[in-house]
Amino acid sequence: MKYPKYLTWGFFLTIMKKILSYILSSVFYLFYGILLLFFHVLQWLGFNLGKYRGHKIAVDLMNCTFTYLLYILGTRIQFIQNNPFPKNVPLIIVSNHQSMHDISPLSCYLRKQHPKFISKIELGKGIPSVSYNLRHGGSVLIDRKDSRQSLTAIKEFGKYIEKNNYASVIFPEGTRSKDGTPKRFSQNGLKMLTKFAPSAYVIPVTVNNCWKLNKSGMFPLGIGIKITFEFHEAIKADSMKFDELFEKVVTKITSKIRT
Repeated sequence: MKYPKYLTWGFFLTIMKKILSYILSSVFYLFYGILLLFFHVLQWLGFNLGKYRGHKIAVDLMNCTFTYLLYILGTRIQFIQNNPFPKNVPLIIVSNHQSMHDISPLSCYLRKQHPKFISKIELGKGIPSVSYNLRHGGSVLIDRKDSRQSLTAIKEFGKYIEKNNYASVIFPEGTRSKDGTPKRFSQNGLKMLTKFAPSAYVIPVTVNNCWKLNKSGMFPLGIGIKITFEFHEAIKADSMKFDELFEKVVTKITSKIRT
């Protein structure tokens, strides 16, 4: 006997998963919103009482908390690193970008390397915790409509990470991939960083499946997803010509993307 589609076990499981995703997403966003406000205050206290060190403690705690918050959605997160990070040198982390939710796990995992981000200027205001961190944590805000401002800002940012042996994080795609398929990688930001942080090591990173959290948009979020962050072998920035370096980095990242 053939049953109607709505009476099949597979259809029932699909509906139940959809309902569960709405419930868990609501819980996630409730805590997410509260924690954004909480960590905004904590960052302000850390910065004003402890300057850089105090602020960094608050930011590290925030990013690791947001990483663990993803487990509410049944998310599993795996970091794959077969080679140690070079020590006492600046790092340039180059990654594909799939979701706003790939930033906190990266930041938490790289906390000992003092990660700083290249971000669009629009994020520098209006978002509790996030905007404060971008303005006070050593990251750089660029106006993508003003190439002169962008390149000048990245130039100074490169000098900053070179001087302090910090890690910079750059997403050369410029915007998030909505289906995991990588967009075109822009050379300009990485080229400026390697020029003004000549002792840096470039570390390609491949992010997989994070886009599935936002497969249906901002709400509901995907549940039960396994996200991986694969760190490839570090490349000395001045060990080869830039065009060769850029091609090698892009190939390393994109060859491991699963769509």
